[in-house]
Amino acid sequence: MRHLKRTAKLGRQFEHRNAMLANMVCSLIKHKRITTTLAKAKAARSVAEKMVTLGKGGTISDRRLAVARLHQEDAAKILFNEIAPTFKDRRGGYTRIIRLQERQGDASQLAILEWVDLPVTAGPAPEPAKTEAEAKPAEAKA
Repeated sequence: MRHLKRTAKLGRQFEHRNAMLANMVCSLIKHKRITTTLAKAKAARSVAEKMVTLGKGGTISDRRLAVARLHQEDAAKILFNEIAPTFKDRRGGYTRIIRLQERQGDASQLAILEWVDLPVTAGPAPEPAKTEAEAKPAEAKA
């Protein structure tokens, strides 16, 4: 019986699983949204929400605990300076999981893990397409 054994093992040893979840939460902090499998998203959500709770505390002890768990000081700075202040009035539920299609290779359920109140910053803006008038002088030069 699996009574009181609720840790999702994700097919990894303890150290590997903790390192993977820390890296996923750091990516979530830096990029505001990550795409992963549903099981990993559910496991990372728990860690991410605990980090926001530490961030809302804001003490030096909380900063040290966050860096010890995440292993990346730059992610901890973003967490304490940008993410935690936006959730100061919220009492929980800082992340959302959006289910996607199944992955083609192994049919595992994919999901997006993102912050609830934060806008997602898009990558660099795509270049506007050249019109025919702009394209012709470039061809003439070549």
